[in-house]
Amino acid sequence: MERLSRRSFLAACAALGTAAFAGCKQEQPQDEGVLTNKVSFVLDYSPNVNHTGIYVAMEKGFFADEAIEVEIVPVPADGSDALIGTGGAHMGMTYQDYIANSLASANPMPYTAVAAVVQHNTSGIMSRAEDGITTAKNMEGHTYATWGLPVEQATIKQIVEADGGDYDKVELVPYEVDDEVMGLQAGLFDTVWVYEWWAVQNANLQNYAVNYFSFADMDPVFDYYTPVIAANDFFMQEHPELVKGFLRAAKKGYEFAAANPAEAAEILCKAVPELDPALISAAQESISPEYIADAASWGVIDPERWKRFYQWLNDKGLVENAFAPEAGFTNDFLEG
Repeated sequence: MERLSRRSFLAACAALGTAAFAGCKQEQPQDEGVLTNKVSFVLDYSPNVNHTGIYVAMEKGFFADEAIEVEIVPVPADGSDALIGTGGAHMGMTYQDYIANSLASANPMPYTAVAAVVQHNTSGIMSRAEDGITTAKNMEGHTYATWGLPVEQATIKQIVEADGGDYDKVELVPYEVDDEVMGLQAGLFDTVWVYEWWAVQNANLQNYAVNYFSFADMDPVFDYYTPVIAANDFFMQEHPELVKGFLRAAKKGYEFAAANPAEAAEILCKAVPELDPALISAAQESISPEYIADAASWGVIDPERWKRFYQWLNDKGLVENAFAPEAGFTNDFLEG
């Protein structure tokens, strides 16, 4: 399977850019699938444990119970956002920071986050254990693998300085691999932005000692939503009950995965045989508690947490045009 890295997730965002968002044709999705209650759902990346609840809901018949047939659409090279926003897929998976690029463009795309897949940002900084980099300040005098995005670098600057460090003493080097463990082993960089449930578990399986600290633990502003399920606005407005039914089924799938990580991992590997069962098992054990965490129920988006990150983007001037920090999401289609 393809390697899964934070860089891979964000590369699509960089490739799209705000100009691409502004140039997208906004059109209503075709109704052909809706007539048979078919929902096309685009992934954000190759299948992984972010998607387990969807595959569980398919396997367990939760979508069938709602009279919904789900068509899984592979993610295009330029990411899922444009496909959802232009109606090429009714619904799909993306990230709060990606949605910001659309909201800040001159011509925002018509799509909205309707559910949080996990409740907290599960990304942070990983490094070799032998280097003793256990806090952001410790990044001084070390290399950091950057993919050159303003939001990314502003995040690193903020956490280093908030920890009493000097950002100018962090050496930025190009991120040129998708396997973070291999990059650390080869000395290509000393620190790298990763998803804990994937990269750290991968290191553990290889018996490679690493240190890791999360962004959410360092500054509440970075506890944003990654990933989320989004829906095309036209589809959502014309077929609200279908969106609600999809989310009811997805909720059952993620609740099952939260309570039964081992069986959920098996279901995902059965659906996608090319996955590495050992890594999926470890990743599932890590992420399953994060699906609901401290939320009242799966899928709920905390308005204050959502707005806090967008307000930071506005305040730092990291978006093309300032936008309402409460924009881009709704909890209205979640039930219970």
